[in-house]
Amino acid sequence: MTATALPGIPTSAPRPGPEPALRAAARRHGPVLALFGALKLAGFCSFMYLLSSAGDFRTKQPRFGGGAHAWDVLATWDGWWYQQIALHGYDPKLIPVPGATGLITLEGNSAAFFPLYPALIRLTSSLTGLGSYGAGMLVSVLASFAAALGVYAVAEHLGGRRTGLAAAGLWAVWPGSGVEWAVYSDSLYVALAAWACHAVLTRRWLTAGVLVFAAGLNRPTAAALIAALGLAALLALRRGQDGVLRPLLAAAIAPLGLFGYLLWVGNRMGDLGGYFKLQSGAWAHSFDYGEQTLDVLTSVPVGKFDYLFAYPFADVISVCVILLACALLPLLIRLRPPAVLVVYTVLTLLLVLGSQQIVANISRYLLPCFPLFLPLASALRRLSLPMLCTLLGIAALASGSYAGYALFELGVP
Repeated sequence: MTATALPGIPTSAPRPGPEPALRAAARRHGPVLALFGALKLAGFCSFMYLLSSAGDFRTKQPRFGGGAHAWDVLATWDGWWYQQIALHGYDPKLIPVPGATGLITLEGNSAAFFPLYPALIRLTSSLTGLGSYGAGMLVSVLASFAAALGVYAVAEHLGGRRTGLAAAGLWAVWPGSGVEWAVYSDSLYVALAAWACHAVLTRRWLTAGVLVFAAGLNRPTAAALIAALGLAALLALRRGQDGVLRPLLAAAIAPLGLFGYLLWVGNRMGDLGGYFKLQSGAWAHSFDYGEQTLDVLTSVPVGKFDYLFAYPFADVISVCVILLACALLPLLIRLRPPAVLVVYTVLTLLLVLGSQQIVANISRYLLPCFPLFLPLASALRRLSLPMLCTLLGIAALASGSYAGYALFELGVP
């Protein structure tokens, strides 16, 4: 017996099943993922070729840029620390180096590395049976695709589909992108930051708060994201469009991850400022109001490399990245994007450029400044798709050197 509609009672349209929804998602996101994946694979293969042909990794310690195979390099430096946390957990301490009087006065400790990424390594290892290296790579690769979609979503929201596609492509080839497919936390952080910004743009406040909370468990520069969300919440309250509770709750949730971890480390060390003392005493990382950055910017152009932590080839690239970021910032502001993107970008730049650190890492530390992609993506959207793919493809092949080899072998990522 067939059902008939009763007079006066409208029949509801059938809901689309999972298959049409999947097809729609594939049409929308498939080109983004395909473009990003192809560009990353080209850059990754170029990086592995350079490593293999040079062979320098064979003479280095496995913990410091070496290994039996080229791909082992991807789990060295910070990757070694993340694996140790995933395997053994934390033991926060401030241990003086006997007799040390220079910059490095404390022994390195895993507490300097935030917990979300190693926790995901451990979870992934338990679920898949992979070792810490394989689990870390899997998390990073998946997170890099999530980040590409997040960058696309933000750019597409502001400038249309072609702008979003170009922005996702730029994320694949940007200086420092060599760590996107490595045992590093950068891809995870950018994924969280990009989707948090998108959630603010689309006024999904609780989602934004939770994503910023998670970002605070991943990187200390999440302070910029927390401040940007807080300002966006205040502006929303002023407009009165989204009520009071949701923006306030998002702003309250956002800082709990970052401050919670810092307080936990400080409590375990018996010093509430223990995290910052560890960074300063064990890695010589501290906020110096841009003194070292200025020293590098005035030294590298005249061929001097007598500053702290000098790695000439990698530092030249970092200086170019700094100048590029400074050039793109006013172009970004000229586009008049929402305040959350401007505040997040400016504060991230200030935190990175205002710190004493290994300058070779700046190209990596500025990866989270994805809103800087918007001016370039807006210009690139005018190109035909074949021309866009050609230009990005050339940059991807070159990224094996400037974004991969320069970081891992000619500097310290």
